[in-house]
Amino acid sequence: MKKIHYREWGIESPRYWGLLAVLGVVLAVAGLATLYMEHEGHWVTGMNNQIVWGVPHVFAIFLIVAASGALNIAAFGSVFGKKIYKSLGRLSGLLAMALLVGGLLVLVLDLGQPSRLIVAMTTYNFKSIFAWNIYLYVGFLVIVAVYLFTMMERKANKYYPAAGLVAFVWRLILTTGTGSIFGFLVARQGYDAAIMAPMFIIMSFAYGMAIYLLVLMFTFKLDGRPIGDKLLLRLKNLLGIFVAAVFYFVLVYHLTNLYGTENHEYEAFILRDGGIYTTLFWGGWVLLGMLVPMGILFHPGLGRSRGAIVAASLLVVLGGIVAMYVIVIGGQAFPMAIFPDKIIIESGFYEGVNGQPLHYAPSLPEFLLGLGGVAVALTATFVGVRVLKFLPESLADEVVDPHHG
Repeated sequence: MKKIHYREWGIESPRYWGLLAVLGVVLAVAGLATLYMEHEGHWVTGMNNQIVWGVPHVFAIFLIVAASGALNIAAFGSVFGKKIYKSLGRLSGLLAMALLVGGLLVLVLDLGQPSRLIVAMTTYNFKSIFAWNIYLYVGFLVIVAVYLFTMMERKANKYYPAAGLVAFVWRLILTTGTGSIFGFLVARQGYDAAIMAPMFIIMSFAYGMAIYLLVLMFTFKLDGRPIGDKLLLRLKNLLGIFVAAVFYFVLVYHLTNLYGTENHEYEAFILRDGGIYTTLFWGGWVLLGMLVPMGILFHPGLGRSRGAIVAASLLVVLGGIVAMYVIVIGGQAFPMAIFPDKIIIESGFYEGVNGQPLHYAPSLPEFLLGLGGVAVALTATFVGVRVLKFLPESLADEVVDPHHG
C-alpha cells in the first residue's frame, strides 16, 4: 500500500462558487420558512395536538442517524485494522460532524421558539431520554473532532487507534439513544419496542454508507480524482449488506408485533389500512428503499456499474427518509390507547376521531426547513474539503490496495 497524499478539493472556482450559491439559496429559503413558522405559529404547519413531530423531525432524525453511520467508514480502518479504508477516514469524520450539525439545527429551529434551547441546556430531567441525548450529541462532536485531529496531525497519530475506538463506541451509544427515544415511548403502540435501538443502529450503517458513497463519488468526479474498482466494489457490497440487515430488522419488528394481539390494529394500520402510510411503507421503504437497491448492488452486472451504484445509493437515502416518515409520523397518526380495553363514547381530545387516525398534511415550510438541514450538512462538507486536506489525491487500486498486482 503506497503512502496516501491528501490535498484540498481543487475544482474550478466558478463551479465551486456556483455549487455554494445553489446551497445558499436553499439555506435562505429554509431560513425564511423558519421565520414564517415562528412568526405565524405552528398552525401554519400540518402538525396538531397528536402529531407534534412533523416533517422537520423526519429530516432531523434521518440526518442524525446517518451522521452516526457515516463515521463507520473511519472505524473500519482504525478499529478493525482494514488498511484499505484508512484513507477514507478524514472525509468520514467530517461528513459525520456535518450531518449531525445539520440535523440538530433542524431540531432547534423546530422547537417553535429557538430560545427554548436555553431551557434544554440548563434544566435537565435525567429520567428523559431527550436529556441524555444532549450529552450524546455534544460528546459526539467533541470526540470526532479529536479523532480527526489524531488523523491529520502527525504528532498525534499514536493516539489514532484509541480515539477511533472511543468514537466507534460513542456512535453506537448515540444511535442507541436516538432509537431509544422511540423505544421508551410506551404511550405509542408503534414505538414501544426494545428492537427500536438495534434497528436504528443498523439503519445508521446503511444510510450513512449511502450518503458517504454519494459524497465520495461526487467530489472525486468533479475534481478528476480516480477511485479504483476494488475499493468502490467493497463499499457498495457493504452498503448492500447493511440494507439487507435493515430489511431483516424491519421484518423481525413487524413479525414480533403481529405475534402480540395488542399490536394487531397498529400492524393492520401500517401494513394494510393506513392509506398514505401503507403506500409509503411498501412502495417507498420496502420496495424502492430496500429491495430495488439490493437487487442493483448484488447484481453481477449492475453492481459493477458506477451509475447503478449511484442510483442504488440515492434510493437508499430516499428510502431512509420515507422510513423515518413512516416511523415518526405514522406512529403518531395511529390513535393513542388512552383507556386500554375501554370504549370511549365521546371525546374532545385528539386520540382519533371515532377511533380513526388523524390526518397530517405536511406544509411547504416544513419541507423547506428539513431541506435546509441537508443543505447545511452539504455546505459544511464542501467548505471543509475545500479549505483542509480531507480528500486523498487518489484512491486508485494500486494506491489503496496493499495486495494489488
